Amino acid sequence: MISTISVVDLAERVRQQVKPERYEHILRVAELAAEIARANALDVEKIYLAAILHDAARDLSEQQLTELAPPEIALERNHPLSLHGRAGRKLAEQWGIEDEEVLEAIEGHVYGVRPEHRIGMALYVADVSEPGRGVNQDIRDLALSGRLEEAYQKAVLCKVKYLQSKGIEPHPRTLAAYKAIMEQRGEDC
Repeated sequence: MISTISVVDLAERVRQQVKPERYEHILRVAELAAEIARANALDVEKIYLAAILHDAARDLSEQQLTELAPPEIALERNHPLSLHGRAGRKLAEQWGIEDEEVLEAIEGHVYGVRPEHRIGMALYVADVSEPGRGVNQDIRDLALSGRLEEAYQKAVLCKVKYLQSKGIEPHPRTLAAYKAIMEQRGEDC
């Protein structure tokens, strides 16, 4: 048992807190995350819970985000929306979630996670490739074929390259995930 609070009750809390189109995204991510979990021999219950909670803070005001997750660096002060993963983790904790793996996945869905954090990788991939986004089908297909690590690597590499091509500074945690992947692959950054 992950929590004494049911996933249904948590989903309802999230539904009340976000815009209807955000909730539809959350449900698509949760369904895809569960499929990815099954394809990669992961705990379906944990990944589904993390996915239901991942964007709980996404539609909060900038003030609410910074109160829940005070900015640690200039990038976060300049872009408070980047705090929604950490703020979502805080909400999950307030709602009774204690499983560290689930909490890290919620926080990490924005920045990326360590390459050995398979629940976090599955959530990250599901979030960037859910069908409603209309992009990243190749990443989704890799994950659904049991190749989660490859899918995650591709997702992070694409994100960093995209941000850099737009002249946007990647978050240090995203760069850390990128560097860990490059080291794992034996490549220079």
